[in-house]
Amino acid sequence: MLYSFVKIIARLALPIYCRDIAINKKELLKHKGPLLLAVNHPNSFLDAIILCTLFNETVYSLARGDAFKNKFGAKCLSLLKIFPVYRVSEGVENLGENYKTFDLCKNIFKKNGIVLIFSEGRCINEWHLRPLKKGTARLAISSWEDGIDLKVLPISINYSSFTKMGKNIKLFFGEPISKENIDYTDSHGNAIRQFNENLKQQLSKNIFEIDTNDKLTLHQKFFISQAPLKKCILFIPSIVGAILHAPLYYFIKWLTDTLIKESGHDDSKVIGFLFVLYPLFLLALALIIFYITNNRLWFLILLILPFTAWSFVQLKKQLD
Repeated sequence: MLYSFVKIIARLALPIYCRDIAINKKELLKHKGPLLLAVNHPNSFLDAIILCTLFNETVYSLARGDAFKNKFGAKCLSLLKIFPVYRVSEGVENLGENYKTFDLCKNIFKKNGIVLIFSEGRCINEWHLRPLKKGTARLAISSWEDGIDLKVLPISINYSSFTKMGKNIKLFFGEPISKENIDYTDSHGNAIRQFNENLKQQLSKNIFEIDTNDKLTLHQKFFISQAPLKKCILFIPSIVGAILHAPLYYFIKWLTDTLIKESGHDDSKVIGFLFVLYPLFLLALALIIFYITNNRLWFLILLILPFTAWSFVQLKKQLD
């Protein structure tokens, strides 16, 4: 129930936070399981939000184990269909819990479900493919050994910015990896190396390798030209959107900087607060307008205000 509700809200909100999402094989968004999405991890849980929102089917996700320390938080994550994966840095004593998570994933696969795993393990804001961990290979090989006809779909995700709203996103699907592509009956170590080499080749073809200071390449890869007519039509709404939303946006930025000190998760922090506060902001503004004008059309603000926010995102500066 919570997952379905959040997915509906996310589908409505995504065009406001992201200017453009370009996808090379949109037909794969209708894919059914058993399917393992093997994804790079440049932008914290925004990576998962985007993919879970875009896919037609329910997508279960794997997240780092320390996010499950708080019992209430762990319960919420479970309702959002997120399971823990523990690293050595989160306590060797917790590594045994990964077997339970893998068993849950394999049960999902047996029901033709979809699971998302971040194959690099750790999130770092950069345009670069980092070394792949063994978790993706282990889950795939274990599933094949259990007779599950699992497909692994490599997904490369690239962002124009890791800190700004109105980002342009390039999403690439690779060729699915199946049990026929890997000699998983070989020694366990060799099978994992084969798998990771195959996955690395698929991901690296479509993950942009860009130095942080290379503004020219960023522009070439991400900039989208805007039609003059579109700019004219959206100019006034974008100004209105910028003015009306500025108090909320800068309040949220202050909250995130004050309450959450962890670096590298700017988008995730802002989106988390926006998800909670933006509906309240819309409702409060609509009620204020109703109180001042006593106009029965006050509810239109619930449509007009998001449109002005979308207009601003379309016309704002595209790159940092």
